[in-house]
Amino acid sequence: MKSSRHPWMTRSVLAIGLASFFSDISHEMATTVLPAFLAMEVRATPLALGAIEGVADGLASFFKLVGGWWTDRMGRRKPVAVSGYMVTTVATASFALATSWPMILLGRALAWMARGWRTPARNALLADTVPHQAYGNAFGFERAMDTVGALVAPMLALGLLQAGASYRHIFALALIPGTLATLAIALFVSETKRPPQLERRLLADVGRLPRSFLLFLLIAGLFGLGQFAPTLLVLRATEVTGRPEMAMALYILFNGAQAASAYVLGAAAHRRGSLNLLGASYALFALTALSFAYATEDVALLLLLFTLAGLAVGGIEALEPTVSAELLPPAVRGTGFGALGAANGLGDLFSSLLVGALWSAYGPTAGFGFAAVMNGASVLLLLLMRRRITPSSSTSSE
Repeated sequence: MKSSRHPWMTRSVLAIGLASFFSDISHEMATTVLPAFLAMEVRATPLALGAIEGVADGLASFFKLVGGWWTDRMGRRKPVAVSGYMVTTVATASFALATSWPMILLGRALAWMARGWRTPARNALLADTVPHQAYGNAFGFERAMDTVGALVAPMLALGLLQAGASYRHIFALALIPGTLATLAIALFVSETKRPPQLERRLLADVGRLPRSFLLFLLIAGLFGLGQFAPTLLVLRATEVTGRPEMAMALYILFNGAQAASAYVLGAAAHRRGSLNLLGASYALFALTALSFAYATEDVALLLLLFTLAGLAVGGIEALEPTVSAELLPPAVRGTGFGALGAANGLGDLFSSLLVGALWSAYGPTAGFGFAAVMNGASVLLLLLMRRRITPSSSTSSE
């Protein structure tokens, strides 16, 4: 599928976008009601939620690295992506059977391991199918579709709750969109097959990554130390308002802003500079994290903060893979995307755990304040190293 206006919109790009849309509906339906389920039925603390999100993200980081490298080694991306979408779907639906927060932790960990396994393969498929000047368009579209799914999911979850569905029913119904996501990749995405290179080794391939990309990886990893899971924002809104439904509605706003930002900033990356826009998104998230430390029940303030957080996260999620695609040669593209996912995941592990622990021990000011400090440090490092990691089109072909 091509058009003269959007030549980058191939059938594979559209199918990957639809897979992200349906997959996000699946796991975000579960995520929307998860904080309330943990608080009201399982009686878990903010530390438990931080542990669930952090441990899951940490495991996902390892599988992102291995999964990305495996696609380069085997010369195949699609089977890795399909298997990842399928396992994520089943593991997320398993929340319906949970009777304690460790069971949620187990299901979330398995879902995020599979999500980590599939993400570099999906990103490499996307980068392989468009020219380098369209990376921002393709990744912006994919992130926007992902986030539109995350926008639809809370609406579905709230509608189901109002219709009398339980939290467990919503977890089980997540099977449907997750299955559609798996089928979109399996049936409609094409890939350029490469001969397997069984002699390749993980550490050697990591060592082949461009120096400019490794410097960028350092910055992204540092930022990840302060990029906590958005469910903590929902929990914060629940805490200050005492109204879980209000917090869920604010999460819908967050996802709407994220979808718009991902597409707009991704499309603008080639003209405005992907690093410029990424740095601005990092800075905005730092400001928002600091503001959440002092959030009150003022609904207007919460509306503003959730909007700004969504705008920042949308830019980050579209622009980090765009910068990576610009810096990585195709031969190690899967490994590079895996390394980016690993750096982000390790940052998320420590961030969610530390923000949750500091919040539980010393209050939200300590937790969100820590996140803001880490975010600000990454912005400073990006400014200092900017000239050494400026992307060029030279890495777009071997």
